[in-house]
Amino acid sequence: MKSLDALRAPVYALIDPVVRWLVRRGVHPNAVTTAGFVSVVAAGWLYHADHVRTAGLLVLFGGMWDIFDGQVARVSGMASKFGSFYDSTLDRISEIVVFGGLLSLYNSYGRELADVWMVYVIFAAMGGSLMVSYTRARAEGLGLDCKVGLMQRPERVVLLGLGSLLFGLDMNGIVLKWVIVVVAVLTNLTALQRIWWVYRNAAGVPVEDPALPGQ
Repeated sequence: MKSLDALRAPVYALIDPVVRWLVRRGVHPNAVTTAGFVSVVAAGWLYHADHVRTAGLLVLFGGMWDIFDGQVARVSGMASKFGSFYDSTLDRISEIVVFGGLLSLYNSYGRELADVWMVYVIFAAMGGSLMVSYTRARAEGLGLDCKVGLMQRPERVVLLGLGSLLFGLDMNGIVLKWVIVVVAVLTNLTALQRIWWVYRNAAGVPVEDPALPGQ
C-alpha cells in the first residue's frame, strides 16, 4: 500500500478555498478539531447500532475535518502547542471510540459465534493504531522525526471509512472483516518498523535529560 503523503499537496490545493473561507469567518482551528471529533464519535455509535455505511461516511468526514483544522491553524496564524496537543489527544480518543463501536458490532448478542474472533482482531487493530501514534510521539520527544510506515492515520481513516461506506455488512460483512484484519496487521507492523527505525537512528546516542529513561 502506497503512503498517502504524496496526495497532501493536491488535497491542500483543493481545499484551500474552503480553508480561507473558514478563516475569513473567524472559525477557530480548535472548533474544527472538535467538529471532526464529534463526527467520529457519532461514527462509533453508528457502528454499535449496525449502521456501518453511515459510520464509514462519518469516519471519512471526520478525517476531512482533521485535514482542515491544521490548514486553518496555519493560514490563520493561530497554530499553538495546545492546539497540536488537543488535536492529537482527540485523534486518539476518536480511534478508541471507533474501535469500541466495531467491538460492539461484532460482539452483539445473537450474532454468529464465528464473529467472536473479530473481537480479538479489533483489539489488535486498536492496539496497533495507538502504538503507531505513540512511537512517533515518543520519537519526536527525543528529537527524531519518525514518520515511516505504511499504516499511518490517513491510511487507516481511508481504508476503514471507504471499506465501511462501500461495502457495509454486504456478503456477511466479509469485506469489512478483511479491512479490519489488514488494519490490525499493518498497524502493528508499522509500529515495529518505527521501533526499528528509532533503533537504527538513535542507538548509542546519549540521552541529554537524565529523567528520560524513567518516563
